[in-house]
Amino acid sequence: MGFDYHFAMIAALAGVGFLAGLVDSIAGGGGLLSVPALLASGLPPVMVLGTNKIQSSLGTAIATWRFHRAGIINWRALGPAIVLTAIGSALGTWLVQVIQIATLKLVIPVLMLGAIAYFVLSPRMTDADAHQRISLTGYAAVAGAIGFYDGFFGPGTGSFLAASLVALVGMGLSRATGHTKALNLTSNIISAAILIHAEQVAWLIALPMGLMNICGAWVGSHMALRHGAAIIRPLLVLVSIGLTIKILLDPANPLRALFQ
Repeated sequence: MGFDYHFAMIAALAGVGFLAGLVDSIAGGGGLLSVPALLASGLPPVMVLGTNKIQSSLGTAIATWRFHRAGIINWRALGPAIVLTAIGSALGTWLVQVIQIATLKLVIPVLMLGAIAYFVLSPRMTDADAHQRISLTGYAAVAGAIGFYDGFFGPGTGSFLAASLVALVGMGLSRATGHTKALNLTSNIISAAILIHAEQVAWLIALPMGLMNICGAWVGSHMALRHGAAIIRPLLVLVSIGLTIKILLDPANPLRALFQ
């Protein structure tokens, strides 16, 4: 495909992988760092998606394992949500290869602003469990929809999962973050498998980034487990604000026409 790999470029992307893993393991949104960096490297857009899924999956796996070791994830109750997340991710990844995402760019900033408002204003964004509106098993349909979004577009998936687990299932923020990692890992693996099959992964970039993402995820998950909501809540807000600004500043976003 004519893409030229340079050591300095790969090293720089590996550094971005560490930061993405750190952020993703705490609050989600690591793609806010890795996707623009991969695009700037000159990779074709679909290959950017595939490469990012590989490096992200490695770091998310480490974060998920650490939350599992801490006894935070209820795997039995989470089973149906994992299944629907996998199905949703597969459908989204397949569709993104044939459908324009301009419509999503109209909706995502609104959703992210809503998430920001919830993170900032809700007194329930703590480590204490709150009123449960639906069970974790009943949450499966929501997880499936977010899994579809992750396969189709991606940025902010962790923030959406964390916010909805707090708001709907009544989880404390640390527990919600642990379950978010498990669901995000599911959607990443399914999407990555489809894109590997389509030969849309730059392995010479994905593997170094993935190794550094693992290191970042190790550090970040330790911080999240140790400090809980005190560090998760502000980082979720910052990631959500950053993602919203990034999407609104995209020249291809139809919302920009409203302000011109």
